[in-house]
Amino acid sequence: MRIIRVRHKGQAFYAAITSPETVRPLNRENGEPDEIPLAELELLSLVRPSKIVCVGLNYLDHAQELGLSLPEEPIIFLKPPSAVIGAGDAIVLPGCSSQVDYEAELALVIGRTARYITEADAPRHIFGYTCANDVTARDLQRKDGQWTRAKSFDTFCPVGPWIETDPGDLGTLSLRTVVNGEVRQEGNTADMVFPPHLLVSHISRIMTLHPGDVVLTGTPAGVGPIQAGDEVSVEIDRVGFLLNPVLSESSSAPTTMQ
Repeated sequence: MRIIRVRHKGQAFYAAITSPETVRPLNRENGEPDEIPLAELELLSLVRPSKIVCVGLNYLDHAQELGLSLPEEPIIFLKPPSAVIGAGDAIVLPGCSSQVDYEAELALVIGRTARYITEADAPRHIFGYTCANDVTARDLQRKDGQWTRAKSFDTFCPVGPWIETDPGDLGTLSLRTVVNGEVRQEGNTADMVFPPHLLVSHISRIMTLHPGDVVLTGTPAGVGPIQAGDEVSVEIDRVGFLLNPVLSESSSAPTTMQ
């Protein structure tokens, strides 16, 4: 099932896509119809997380391209909720950076509060799966020697276009980044060092995961730069296709997550 977040008659809610033209509200209030035409809806950002937990160096080939050793346990860091944008929204390149890179990632959306859960219990706490782009100011990452500033700019976490609740085997998903129609990055979740359900369990032993929180599971080899005027898409088989234009800071308007 594919799920989006929408507003209808002043109410925001999640809805299942039932056809190319209609959705079915999932948390329907009294008086709402069983199905609503998409034309009557305002599309909202897919998630409003309290936090975005990211995992570094979770693909062998990506660690190799950076010349780094594989971690003995998951390396985690955070992106702020203000970095979130949706499908079709613009990635804005900050003027203080000269190299901004794409990073295609499978994202998990938490559906139930998770604290000290086992790997086997993790699926019960996941609402679904979606595409994400862990946009990174690579030059600032090198300059700072850590990741916070480089990954935290507004618009640096595109997520979408929907939440897929059942993508099948999480260990066989192909993912790629396409820039201006050219494939720039390809990988497969089979090459993850730490699989998705283990990541959720591990993170839950450090911090409470709340409904709506997002976990980014790492990127394969092939990360590279984007420029103003580009169109960049993250494509994950059986999950979705996330397309975003790229603008320079001077030519963009402020982006507000709803």
